[in-house]
Parts: sequence; C-alpha cells; structure tokens
Amino acid sequence: METTRTTTAGRSRTRQLLLCALFAALTAVCSQIQIPLPLVPINLALLAVHLAGGLLGAKNGAISMVIYLLLGGIGAPVFAGLTGGPGILFGKTGGYIIGYIAAAAIVGALSGRLRSFWGLCLSMAIGVAACYLFGTIWFMVVTGMDLWTSLLYCVFPFLPGDVIKILLAASLCRKLRGPLSRHGLL
Repeated sequence: METTRTTTAGRSRTRQLLLCALFAALTAVCSQIQIPLPLVPINLALLAVHLAGGLLGAKNGAISMVIYLLLGGIGAPVFAGLTGGPGILFGKTGGYIIGYIAAAAIVGALSGRLRSFWGLCLSMAIGVAACYLFGTIWFMVVTGMDLWTSLLYCVFPFLPGDVIKILLAASLCRKLRGPLSRHGLL
C-alpha cells in the first residue's frame, strides 16, 4: 500500500515538473513572436506567463518561469530575438524577465480565488502591474532614465497588447482547466 502511494506521488510530481517545463518552453516560443521596438520589444511572453499562473497555480507557475529564466541565464536562446545569457538578464530588460516569476505567482495565487472570466482578467492585470513595476525600476537603474521616459519606452506602448493578451489568456484558462483536469494534467 505504501509503495502505491509513493509511486502515485512520484508520478504526480513528475507530471508537475513536466508541466512546468512545458510552460517554460511555451514562454520561450512566445518570446520569439515579437514586434521590435527601439529599447524593449513587444512579444507574447506575458501570454504564456498568464497561462502558466492561471493553469498551474502560484507555485508551479512561478517554477515554470524560474526554469525559463535559468535556461536563458545559462545562454539558451529563449529570450526575445533568440537571445540568452547573463548579459540579457542583467541588461535593461532583465527586470521584466525576472518579473515573469512574480507575475505567474500572483496570477496563480489570485486565480485560484477569482475563477470568473473577469476575476482572471483582474488577477492577470495585477500580475502585469507587478512585472512592470519590477521591470521599470530595473530599467531605470540600468539606463539612468527618469520614470516618465521609462514609462514611455517600457509601459505605455505595451498596454493595448497586454489587454489583448489578458483577455485571450483568461479565456483560454477558463476553457482549458476542465479538460486538462479531467485528463489528470492539472
């Protein structure tokens, strides 16, 4: 009986780690779908971050982003423009990448309580705000730019796209939770 529980727990943990790795890979793919801008590219990475938090929960959503960050940090070309390495993490956009961890954790923590479509949207908006806060402060420190200029480069151009990503991610989370749970994937 104890062996059966241990085996089941081991399979469950393996499944969770596999899902974390899959969402890290999804983030890497979404990071490549981009519109280049002068300082910070627009990409779909936050869509994957929202999905990771909304479907995997706070802990595993954050773990998936840690995996993504570690892969890029050691040089795997998973960041926007097929880049990677510590230079990107410690560069002007590194704070946003690190902010993905907080965003996924926040979305995961709040979406467990806010299961409606608009509740999910709210949790994702708060996650984006945390990512922007961390990333913009980091950007200001690295570049020496003031707050207003940093917001003009790093936040305002992204807001319309982020609204679309939030609406899409909230819709996908609501549609995917049931089928993924029924198949034992969540």
